[in-house]
Amino acid sequence: MCLGQGMILLDNTIVNVALPSIQAELGVTPGNLEWVVNAYVLALAALILVGGTLGDRFGRRRVFVTGLAVFTAGSAACALSVDDPQLIAFRAIQGAGAALMAPLALSIIVDAYPDQRQRTGAIGIWAAAAGLGFSAGPIIGGVLIELFDWSAIFWVNVPAGIVTGVLTLAVVRESRNPDARRLDPLGAALAAAAMFLLTFALIGTNEHPWGSARTIALLTAAALLLAAFLAWQRRAPAPMIELGLFRSRTFVTGSVVYGLAYLSLAGMFFFITLYLQNVRGWTALETGLSWIPLNVPFLIVSPFAGRIVRAFGSAATCTVGALLAAAGLGTLAAIGIGAPYGQLAVGFVLLGLGYGLLAPAVPAATMGAVPAAHAGVGSGILNASRQLAAAAGLAILGSIGVAAVARSWSGPDSVLQQVAGGEVAAGHHAFMAGLHAGLWTATAALLAAAALAVIGLRRPAPR
Repeated sequence: MCLGQGMILLDNTIVNVALPSIQAELGVTPGNLEWVVNAYVLALAALILVGGTLGDRFGRRRVFVTGLAVFTAGSAACALSVDDPQLIAFRAIQGAGAALMAPLALSIIVDAYPDQRQRTGAIGIWAAAAGLGFSAGPIIGGVLIELFDWSAIFWVNVPAGIVTGVLTLAVVRESRNPDARRLDPLGAALAAAAMFLLTFALIGTNEHPWGSARTIALLTAAALLLAAFLAWQRRAPAPMIELGLFRSRTFVTGSVVYGLAYLSLAGMFFFITLYLQNVRGWTALETGLSWIPLNVPFLIVSPFAGRIVRAFGSAATCTVGALLAAAGLGTLAAIGIGAPYGQLAVGFVLLGLGYGLLAPAVPAATMGAVPAAHAGVGSGILNASRQLAAAAGLAILGSIGVAAVARSWSGPDSVLQQVAGGEVAAGHHAFMAGLHAGLWTATAALLAAAALAVIGLRRPAPR
């Protein structure tokens, strides 16, 4: 499960490093280049709830291995692509496979460790593997491109997928919801369509403002589909999700805190990557190596999160994690154009410590409120909150950043987007205004997460 989750998170970041090489070798237009990333994100977001439900009904190991096979085959097909339409289509197939894997990796761990104390420790190791995959992506991608070409970033998934599949079949026991009934195809279609349109609207806000007719129409359609999905779930003979989960304070709070944490993290990676590469002129490999002060404390702390939760409780652990992460983001939000790397390193270390506590403790507390029979769909909802929040983070924080850039930039509006991306040397001061606005907003989101954790994750007082 750790290998599978690491593969999914690795693929989220490794592709970004290869985009310039893909564009040069395949002759991809800038518009289509975005879809090399977005096709994966959309397929993953649209199907992640369905993946959890299928696992509960047909067997979590079976569906996980099926998703792994689809993901691995999609990776090989991406590596063999000869033009951008092929690559985009196969990236969507990769995303569909990841949507089956992501919720079931966590639900399989929940089933394998029924004891809450052991489960939190196992989830800590799972989170460390996921974090390693996410943070190692830029480094591994940079090395592979230097040694081979862009296709190597997809080929690397093939042996990893084969090993993961063999190990899963050999050591993971099958589990499912014993009371599962027939599928809910209408519910699955409504959920997938709502998630697709919502994510599609969010990732498009960099070109279509929030007030544009396109964005408003997509968000309205997504809201209507979501309302229709919830209404159908109340009367469906075999509902896709257990709505009773949303009556649990711990489950709802955990999902919101998890979303806020990844909204902030996505915004941080976005702004700091632009700052390091476009303002400071660092290469992709140098940028990837710069994250090491974030990765090391994360990898040290997260495996021990279970012990920390047992000693201090979920609420305290998550609250301290969110506050440490907020302190790290605040440190990064205060950087100037020529900030010494030591200042960034301090922010990265605090972020690593904070997320080393948050990433395992929040899922452990949230899934602890989910009945074992519904672990797949519960994990699907939790993963969906992370996926949507990351997309919303880029959209919302990016929009806040662009607005701040517009207020600071006195040059022609025709290059405003380039200024907001740090690509215009004369506009670097304006870019920094956008970075500050975006990262301070992300800091506020983490402070809100800390407050919610105090209120919503504490144990009820005994009666």
